[in-house]
This record gives sequence, C-alpha cells and structure tokens, in this order.
Amino acid sequence: MLGNKWRINEQGWLQDARYCHSNFYNQRPQGEPVSLLVIHGISLPPGQFGGPYIDQLFTGTLNPTEHPYFAEIAHLEVSAHCLIRRDGEVVQYVSFYDRAWHAGRSCFAERENCNDFAIGIELEGTDDSGYTEQQYQQLADVTRAIQESFPAITKQRITGHSDIAPGRKTDPGPSFDWNQYRRLLG
Repeated sequence: MLGNKWRINEQGWLQDARYCHSNFYNQRPQGEPVSLLVIHGISLPPGQFGGPYIDQLFTGTLNPTEHPYFAEIAHLEVSAHCLIRRDGEVVQYVSFYDRAWHAGRSCFAERENCNDFAIGIELEGTDDSGYTEQQYQQLADVTRAIQESFPAITKQRITGHSDIAPGRKTDPGPSFDWNQYRRLLG
C-alpha cells in the first residue's frame, strides 16, 4: 500500500477509525512520554469472532447472562486504545494521549505499570488461530501513524502482552507472525 491513510488528530484519535468511547481510562502520569506499543489478542466469546462483545467489554456493557464466559469477565474495567477486527476494521476506544487500562500488572525494561507509558492495540484473534492479512496491514499502517506522533516508540519498543506479563498473559500468541509484521513496517 502506498502512503498511509491513518493520521492521528490533535486529540489523539485516528482519523477515519470507528470510535467507540470507553470510560476505562485515566490520565497518564504528568510528564510521562508514550514510549511502548503493546500488541494484544482477544476474542469474545473465546475462539469466536465478530459480534458486539469486544465493544461491550471495553465500554462496560457486556451482559453477563449472554454467555457463560461473560459472567466471569463482565465486571472487569478494561480497555485498549484500538482494536483491529478480522476484516481490518479499526475501532478506537481511548485517545492515545490517555492511559487505557490494557496491560494490567506488567513490566518492560525493568519499568512496571506499562499502562503509564504504553499504547495497547488489540487484534481480534486467538493465540493459535492466526491473524488475517488485513489485520497485519492495518496494524503496520496504524503503527506507522503512532510512531509519527510518538517517536519514542521504536521497533525495539513494540512487544506482545505475553512479554510484559509473562506467566499471566499469552497473547498475541505463537500464531502472531512478528516477522511479517516487521516486514510490513519496513
């Protein structure tokens, strides 16, 4: 793809993304530069794609009676900055300037609380299902837009959720093709 359609506006939102505002965020610590990108994987219910459930989880409207798994997670206050669906649709929940609640207990380069300095992008998928070509392309394009606005996020400062929360998290999983993603980043 020539060029990059994604641009981040002055408020920290991707132009042309679908917005689905979450209340599960707060301000970053004062003076804390954004310097890390965390890649996640999610599916709701587990192993199923499509539907409104990820949006509902990130906006606190998930019905705990709609699926047995939802009873375990409906109370959680979690979000991400963005979600990239299987078809490549990009949804944004929280401004990149704000602290989305995506990483939980985490550590990167001996610094804890990665939410303080990280952007979190979810990919609709599972650890072992693989991700789509549209997702990789959109992820690379969105990453370049993020790097333009937050130059401290170098290739060395892009990681998986499993890397910042080992033993607790496994996503984006072994099916995520880091080499393909890095190749698309250029």
